[in-house]
Amino acid sequence: MTRVPRWRIALAMVVQGAMAFLLASFAPIYFRNLELQNYVSDVTHSVAAREQSDDLLRTKVLTRARQLNLPVEEDNVHVVHSSDGMRIDVRYFVRVDFPGYTVNLHFYPGAGSR
Repeated sequence: MTRVPRWRIALAMVVQGAMAFLLASFAPIYFRNLELQNYVSDVTHSVAAREQSDDLLRTKVLTRARQLNLPVEEDNVHVVHSSDGMRIDVRYFVRVDFPGYTVNLHFYPGAGSR
């Protein structure tokens, strides 16, 4: 039986540590985005929301995004009413800075009613 060199074990531990660090950095952002997606879906399927103005719906989504600490601006929220129903689309990105590297995570939560 051959033994695994210590440098390989050390390298594997470094790679696993880096993966755990990335997971810990990105997971909260993705979970907050999921919460915003669920909120937008609930709003579009609400009967009362169909009668509300676009500005009021936009304000509701912006308020929820701010509560979740997401960098959503007013022009990132698009509300469309049609004969089929209503659709709300939110497009934004979150900048994550690492030492020596920056990542922009792009999100597109949206939902519509029929």
